[in-house]
Amino acid sequence: MTEAAAPRPVRVLLADDQPLLRTGFRMVLGVEDDLDIVGEAGDGVEAVELARRLLPDVVLMDIRMPRMDGVAATRAIVDARLPVRVLVLTTFELDEYVVGALRAGASGFLAKDVPAEDLVTAIRTVAAGEAVVAPRILRRLLDRFADVLPDPAAVPPPVLDPLTEREREVLVQVARGLSNAEIARALSVSETTVKTHVGHMLTKLRLRDRVQAVVLAYETGLVRPGK
Repeated sequence: MTEAAAPRPVRVLLADDQPLLRTGFRMVLGVEDDLDIVGEAGDGVEAVELARRLLPDVVLMDIRMPRMDGVAATRAIVDARLPVRVLVLTTFELDEYVVGALRAGASGFLAKDVPAEDLVTAIRTVAAGEAVVAPRILRRLLDRFADVLPDPAAVPPPVLDPLTEREREVLVQVARGLSNAEIARALSVSETTVKTHVGHMLTKLRLRDRVQAVVLAYETGLVRPGK
């Protein structure tokens, strides 16, 4: 019997204007057998060009870079419909950057001071099609905008009309940060059923991933911080 082929490593592109930080990321990620750094970019324009040419699985994208910032570069990659996902890393946990990056289509947002193991896990998660936002960043964002969010007691906005009652329940649980397994236990259904509901919910709302679903749930008032 022939042995099964090993999974293809996750191909990573580093985009940061500081060579020292790129070196640090390369040292952290280079020891992982399932991660392969395929290129480095020193600004947003170069990041978009290399993403088009190399088609990495994940781009580690800095926010503040010359010629084109990380938000604009992320938007360019997403708008080009490349099979590339973007994980934003920054030392600036400012709310406008979080909102801008997520609305541009980023699949994750982490601070640069995250532990190495968390960064590696985030890359694998994003490459697998899921999304990641550091809890402290999401919490700060939602706390800041809590006073201007819609009243959850009000009539739900039309954007949620395509959802069934169960799909809306699943969206609430996703917005609270629960995994599929945790949602399954909370709703007393199978994990497979939850995965199906999540897929239908994302398709009906035309969302890329769970992070965008979380943002929408709060923007529409379906869920509020602390509830």
